Parts: sequence; C-alpha cells; structure tokens
Amino acid sequence: MSTLIWFVLLYWIISVGIGMYAARYVRNSKDFAVAGRSLPMSVVTATVFATWFGSEAVLGIPAAFIENGLRGVIADPFGSGMCLVLVGVLFARRLYRMNLMTISDYYRNRFGRFVEILVTVCIVISYLGWVAAQIKALGLVFSVLSNGYISMNAGMIIGAASILIYTLMGGMWSVAITDFLQMIIIVAGIVYISWEISGMVGGAHMVINHALSSGKLNILPQANLKDILWFLAAWFTMMFGSMPQQDVFQRIASSRTESIARNASIVGGVLYILFALLPMYLCYSAALIDPGMVSDLLEKDAQLILPTLILTRMPVFAQIMFFGALLSAIKSCASATLLAPSVTFSENVMKEFLPDLTDRQSLLMMRVVVLVFTAVVTCFAMSTDASIFKMVENAYKITLVAAFVPLVFGFYWKYANSRGAQLSMVLGLITWIVMEFIDPEGLVPPQFLGLFMALVGMIAGSLFFRIREESPVAMASAP
Repeated sequence: MSTLIWFVLLYWIISVGIGMYAARYVRNSKDFAVAGRSLPMSVVTATVFATWFGSEAVLGIPAAFIENGLRGVIADPFGSGMCLVLVGVLFARRLYRMNLMTISDYYRNRFGRFVEILVTVCIVISYLGWVAAQIKALGLVFSVLSNGYISMNAGMIIGAASILIYTLMGGMWSVAITDFLQMIIIVAGIVYISWEISGMVGGAHMVINHALSSGKLNILPQANLKDILWFLAAWFTMMFGSMPQQDVFQRIASSRTESIARNASIVGGVLYILFALLPMYLCYSAALIDPGMVSDLLEKDAQLILPTLILTRMPVFAQIMFFGALLSAIKSCASATLLAPSVTFSENVMKEFLPDLTDRQSLLMMRVVVLVFTAVVTCFAMSTDASIFKMVENAYKITLVAAFVPLVFGFYWKYANSRGAQLSMVLGLITWIVMEFIDPEGLVPPQFLGLFMALVGMIAGSLFFRIREESPVAMASAP
C-alpha cells in the first residue's frame, strides 16, 4: 500500500506542476477562458473526452450497471456521448463562427439580456451537482488509498484545493494541457486493467456471456408506459440537457478552426462511449472473481466494488495504473467544471455591475469567482449523501427545461424571438419545479413535463408576439 500511495502522490504533484506550468500562456481573459482559440485537434479531442470521463465513468456508471444493467446507464454514457456527437453535428461550426466568450453570450445576442441572465444562473446551478460529484469522488479515493486514515471530508478538501491551484492560475490552458496528459493515462490504465482482468476471468467472452444470461445487456425499458417515459427522460436529460453548457462550448471556442471544433466534439463523444464501457466490464467481472465481496458492497456502496477489486486482487503496478487513471479522470473533469461556470458567471453577470473593468481586472475577477465557486461546491459535496451517478444525472435537469429549447429554436426556427424564449424558460422551470414537489415519482417524469411546456412556451410565445407586433392595431399605434 505504501508503494501505491507514493506513486499516486508523485503523479499528483507532477500533474499539478504541469497545470501550473501551463499558466505561463495566460496573458489575458480570452486566454484564461478559451485558450486564445488556438488548440489543435489532438488537444481539443483529449479535453472533450477527459472532461466527460470523470468519476461517474469509473465509479458511478459501473455501479449503476451492475445494479440495473444497460437500461440503468442510458443517461450516461449513452446520453452524454450522443450529446457531444450532436453538438458537433448541429452547433459546433455555427457557435465557433460567432467568436463568443461564453455560451450565455449566444443567448444574449439572440434573445436579450433577461434570457442571458436566466440561462447563466441555471448553468451555474447545474454545475453544483456535477462538480460536487468529482469532489466527492476525490474524497472517496483518498479515503480508500489511505485505508481510512484520511476521512472523506478531508480528502475532498485536499483534492479540491490542489485542483484549484492550477485552474485558478492557468484557466483553459492548464485544463487543456493537463487533460491531454490525463487522457493518455486514462486510456492506458483502463486498457491495461481490462487486459489483466480478462486473464483472471478466462476471457472477455466469459463476462459478456454471464452478463447476457443475467439480463444485464438488455437496454430497452419494460413494455409499460411509465418505464418507457422514465427511460426516455433519463436519456434526454443527459443528451439534451448537457448541450447548453459552458464546458462543451469552451472546447468548441478553444479550437484553432471550426472544423476542429466540429470533429473533436464528434470524435470525443464516440471515444467517451467506447471507453466508458470498459469500467462497466471491469465492475461486472468482479461478480465472477469475488461474488461475496460484490454482494456485500451492493448493500453498502456499489461505487466501492471496482476500487476494492483492484486493491485486493491486482498487483501493485496494476493498482498504480488504475488509481492513476481514476485520479486523471476526476481531475480533468473537476478542473473543467470548476472553470466553466466561473467564467460564465463572471462574463455574463458580474460584468453588468462592473462595466468599466480593464481586461486585467476581468481576468482577476474570473480567478476570484473560481475560488469562491470551488469553496461553495466543496461545502455542497461534503453536505450531500447522493451517489456520484445521481448527482451527475440530476445536474442537467435544470438546463434541459430552461436552456435546451431556446438553443435549438434560436438556431433552427426563424420565428423564435425573445418573448418566446422568455416564456419557454419560465414555463419549463415552473412546471419542472412544481412537479418535483407534487409528484416526483409519477407516471410522467417532472423534467419531461418541463421540457414539453418549454416547447409550448417557445412556439406559442414566439407566434403570439409576432402576430401581435405585425397586427394592424400594433402598426397603427407605432410611432
């Protein structure tokens, strides 16, 4: 165990050092927010993949799979990966050409200040769950590696503080360069562990056949209306709710060309789906290798199955590779999701109250917001008992009901206007929130109803105010 800890600490120090070194490229707020729009295809693809391949991919998704099979992970990785592919196909080129700093800038330019502010608030709130999931995973890893000597809360504080250091200094440059390194470690570590585990179970076909016979590979919901609606809601929440997010936009905006922005998003999404399958395979293999341990942890915390398997059944080198990959996944995701909402809040909310800031002062403001957001999200992570998978899945409900419809209709429906967007967001949010209190487990998922009302609000509001503006009475009363 001591050898493992020393190697993990060494890797942690090196990766933080690389992130700090990357801070030398930050000369202004644009460098901090979108790396000067200069990143090549390889780096953008790596940061797309590494940002999404976080703690939920290594700990949360495998735990959900071993409990509920493929239908239990339709949201992530399948919904998440498809989100990146669709963003690349539908939005990447268009957004890149706009030369914006944040995704909220698009909403301001298309629908006005009110929509910009409301979207920004929704985006920042949505990140609380996602970033908290990464911070919580760091606490879990430090606690497991130290055999409980470091508590979960202490591990969260240590992890959050170390990631904050280079994110605070280097912004998107530090995130991108460390993501490139961490993608290599993630892929190498997960592939190597999969090779080792396959040898222990007699080949991958043994695991696949066992999962197939147990019904774990059935992805479709049961043939009743409620299961179908909840299945679709989980899928849509991650696939559509993740689209209007700053971390996705930052990778598009940081690209050197619009072709890189599109292609990196598509390739990153495909890679994410493929490599997210491997931790599921590893976790299910544990059921064949040590069924007693799996049965025990299913009752306590299924997220510990994979780390426990590695620590109890694998040699030290394999442990180093696994925890190196795990920490890389968490760090890359956490740094990106600390930066994204902080930049959005600084640019789209704070600047309204401080309009005369110089670029140097804007850069300082972004760093202060990163610091404050890190403190808030760490406290939130320490106070919640939700699982990593659920925290990530629930994070996108608010952006699904509030921001997705205006994003799509703003690009693809010429009649969409600011009044329609405002009504869409208000109806979507109110419906979702009310239904979460009234009937959270009902026939129709609350976020599904919120999405439907957002569609109604956009179409009805845009058409009504367009007709009203074009009516003879309105024209006669115009000055």
